[in-house]
Amino acid sequence: MEFLKVIEKVASKIAPGRAPSFNETQVIKALEIIGACGPVGRIRLSKELELGEGTIRTFLRHVSKEKMIKCSRHGITLSEYGRRLFSDLRSKISQGTEVPNSSLTIGPFNVAVLVRGVAPEVRTGVEQRDIALKAGALGATTLVFSRNKLTMLASEEDAFKGISSIRNMLVSKLNPKENDVIIIGCGESRKLAERGATMAALELLDQETKKLMQASE
Repeated sequence: MEFLKVIEKVASKIAPGRAPSFNETQVIKALEIIGACGPVGRIRLSKELELGEGTIRTFLRHVSKEKMIKCSRHGITLSEYGRRLFSDLRSKISQGTEVPNSSLTIGPFNVAVLVRGVAPEVRTGVEQRDIALKAGALGATTLVFSRNKLTMLASEEDAFKGISSIRNMLVSKLNPKENDVIIIGCGESRKLAERGATMAALELLDQETKKLMQASE
């Protein structure tokens, strides 16, 4: 998937020196903000992404190098290439949806993202939790949609016992299909919760891509 490679390149250093102090989720969030609100100014992006003035300049230089944005005196907009990449990304990973507190969550803020067709890459869900933790979240819950049911692979019990309204909300808002995965990130803030869920989603897509590449060799 081209968008995975490009986003990873943006979040990597492009010259000798320190690695950039931003990650893939902030690249995605920037594309989302620019696409929805562009032209966008550098100051707004800095505030939305919680990046300092120097870091946001580096960030924009990295994104520009991949030809994903156009900058003018009116602000920053997505290029045609950037719009296509972001559209491809959104066809695989949904925008975050806030989830009420329940037995499925552990944080004051909880955000769910849907990842298309990656259920075969999920083992127990512990792996997604660990990735979310590394991203600054408090944890993550991974749910697989199969045979018209949302289940948690690590548990044989009904994950939605007593909270069927949460299941109904997730299905209604995210519209999962067979073999889709929903990851609920939990955090001290909405941004950290969404960041944890998105990083876990990107890792699942990366695993799927590597498997497809190996199969084609």
